[in-house]
Amino acid sequence: MFRGNHPARVDEKGRLKMPAAYKSRVDEVYGNEFYITSTDGKRAQLYPLKEWEKKEEQLAKVPNSHPAKMKFLDVTSYYGQMAKMDEQGRLLLPQILRESAKVIGDVVVLGKMGILEVVNHDDFKGRLEEAPLTAEDMAALAEFGL
Repeated sequence: MFRGNHPARVDEKGRLKMPAAYKSRVDEVYGNEFYITSTDGKRAQLYPLKEWEKKEEQLAKVPNSHPAKMKFLDVTSYYGQMAKMDEQGRLLLPQILRESAKVIGDVVVLGKMGILEVVNHDDFKGRLEEAPLTAEDMAALAEFGL
């Protein structure tokens, strides 16, 4: 389980240095293989390969003719690439995704349960301020026992 926010940096070659707080979890549970993609082009989603394979198993249950499945596969394939974390704990982010999400230089790495998300710090902070968590959001989550 990944939690929290850890500032990081994507170097000029497009490599993200995995924050130490997440790297230890990756090493002990997942290994060094990732599928890096996005569903919106605004954030890079780093799926340890085991987590992405769970998503593929779920997708296999959806008929290939389903338009939402096709859209999902189109967008995640367009932005997606396999990556291996090197000995220094770096992952190469796909160029098309780096450009689209503006994830170069200072970024934020967010723990989102089974995946990590890499976002442009300033853009993400602006989105949080524009659309804050509301009482209605909390009431909707309360229906699930949260």
